[in-house]
Amino acid sequence: MPWSDYERLRFERHEHGVLLITLDRPDKYNAADERMHTEMARVWRDVSADPQTRVAVVTGAGRAFSAGGDLAMVERMAGDHDRVSHMLTEMSDLVYNMVDCAKPIVSAINGVAVGAGLVVALLADISVCAEDARLGDGHVRLGVAAGDHAAMIWPLLAGMAKARYHLLTGEMVDGAEAERIGLVSRAVPRERVLDEAMRVARTLATGPQQAIRLTRRALNNWLKAAGPVFDQSAAYEMLTFMGPDVLEGLAALREKREPRFPSASQEG
Repeated sequence: MPWSDYERLRFERHEHGVLLITLDRPDKYNAADERMHTEMARVWRDVSADPQTRVAVVTGAGRAFSAGGDLAMVERMAGDHDRVSHMLTEMSDLVYNMVDCAKPIVSAINGVAVGAGLVVALLADISVCAEDARLGDGHVRLGVAAGDHAAMIWPLLAGMAKARYHLLTGEMVDGAEAERIGLVSRAVPRERVLDEAMRVARTLATGPQQAIRLTRRALNNWLKAAGPVFDQSAAYEMLTFMGPDVLEGLAALREKREPRFPSASQEG
């Protein structure tokens, strides 16, 4: 398989057909620039087609899983119809390629996970999270609608009340709370995250392959049934990238201050 074509992802083969995928921009807390986002969307097709891989484990280099979208990339997208249209296609590919992947996916959430990184973390079949990791969907804090995966997967994992609270406020949760509300499969001390994820992966890789894959396929029909919700939320996110609030959200993030969204100063 063309693993050498990837620049932002690192691959290591382990016994029993376990493939370890590492998001590899540690100096940027594995924030996704255009190249990484493209690779994160594409890799699941390659995993699915790779005869040597039975299970994929995905984690982040350094202390973060992924800090979401690189701010420079977000800035380039704001108000740019062509970039926004391309991202709409690519974010759909990321979600549906993970859902349709024939092989089980385990996420080892070793640190902060937001934005595009959280898509990969939560759409994995089994998620192992550091108890002190911080997880959250910060779209509304940026001034855009919660697209990516959030409107589809959060209600299924954590229930509608928690989904509404966290997606409307942008408030983050730690790994221990994420496990309590059902957002992740397991929360363990940070130093055990990768070992536990690899243990789970070995269990899957040495189990009955057809039974595991077909069970996964059946379960993922819950996600496919919510596909129209995802499609609508993704379109709404891209629509709001064309408005003024995202520019203020970006400025506030860069200046480390509370945003003053133009839409919040209007009546009604």
